[in-house]
Amino acid sequence: MPLAWLGRVERRVVAPTLESGRSRRLDILLVVPPAFFLIAFVFSMLGMGGSQLYVPILMWIGMDFKTEAVPLGMLLNLVNSGSAMVTYIRKGLVVWHVAVPFGLTMIAFAPLGTWLNIRLPAKPLLIVFAAMNALAAALMLSSWKPRRGRLSRRAVTAISLLSGSVLGTLAGLIGRGGGSFVVPTLYLGGLDPRAAAATSAFAVSASGLSSFTSHLVSAAAPRWGVWSTTAIAVLLGSHLGSRLMAEHLNPRMLRIVFGSVLLLVAGLILVKDVILG
Repeated sequence: MPLAWLGRVERRVVAPTLESGRSRRLDILLVVPPAFFLIAFVFSMLGMGGSQLYVPILMWIGMDFKTEAVPLGMLLNLVNSGSAMVTYIRKGLVVWHVAVPFGLTMIAFAPLGTWLNIRLPAKPLLIVFAAMNALAAALMLSSWKPRRGRLSRRAVTAISLLSGSVLGTLAGLIGRGGGSFVVPTLYLGGLDPRAAAATSAFAVSASGLSSFTSHLVSAAAPRWGVWSTTAIAVLLGSHLGSRLMAEHLNPRMLRIVFGSVLLLVAGLILVKDVILG
């Protein structure tokens, strides 16, 4: 009798829990892919992977920041920027003497950021995450414009190496491809917004590959059904968005969209996850 009673209790407790888990997975598969399609569509036009939004959204729907949200965010970041990069290379928009040193140093330093991520608490990382978004937004929304052609090719390469090492470390640290700082840095260095976005897509893809691999082998807990579904949605959105930017979008509109989105994300993170979290 006690065993039979325990069996009935177990069915009453476990069955609703399992049903709730299935319902939650269904909600994720129905809501997240369409949302990420739109994010990829917008961020691919900016030369960014989109992890500025992927990581917070994944965390807000219940995924662990370090073992689930960051690794999946980096995978989607890589899919988005990689797809956009292919389009921009075909259109001849990538500035190679800037893109290659940026990309190589970001690949080299992203594992250092991943190593720090595993050993640091989450809330300070979120504050850094929000601060990076806010600063990048301020740079892009300001009316100040850099003078073109002030720096020599050698100076631009040196800046690319230095900036790539710093941004690569930050990319691995907070699960970012680094695009939100690569684009403003390139813009301030003299590239027009369209070339900056295209060149950033190459550098972000390089750092994203390194960061995702580092997270996958160190701390990731994959849910392959969710991962594959969201990756497909991001791939489609990125392809359409990058084609629109390469052929039709006004550079001024790029800066406005870029800055507005980043400012919104910074505010949401600070209020929801740092102040109220």
